[in-house]
Amino acid sequence: NDVKFWGNDIWPGNSPDLNVAECIGSIIKDEVETKMLSETEYNRYHEDTLKMYIVNVLTSMEEDTELFETLLCSYPSRLNIRCKSLCNNVKRC
Repeated sequence: NDVKFWGNDIWPGNSPDLNVAECIGSIIKDEVETKMLSETEYNRYHEDTLKMYIVNVLTSMEEDTELFETLLCSYPSRLNIRCKSLCNNVKRC
């Protein structure tokens, strides 16, 4: 009955930190959310306003090659951090 829980320093095997698509999804969500919060209260909760901002954010990202290049080029360093984390966790076992 001695249950051992993982601490906050242990990452799950499907870490979103390694998934570029999830990084892009977070960026989209944050930008849309910021735009929605800048709306007046009346427009803030309309579905059409949400759709408009999603389209605007996606359209602006289409040509943002620097964003995608940065995310892809950061993969090796994120992978190294993940590997170091795994090595540290294995040593503690």
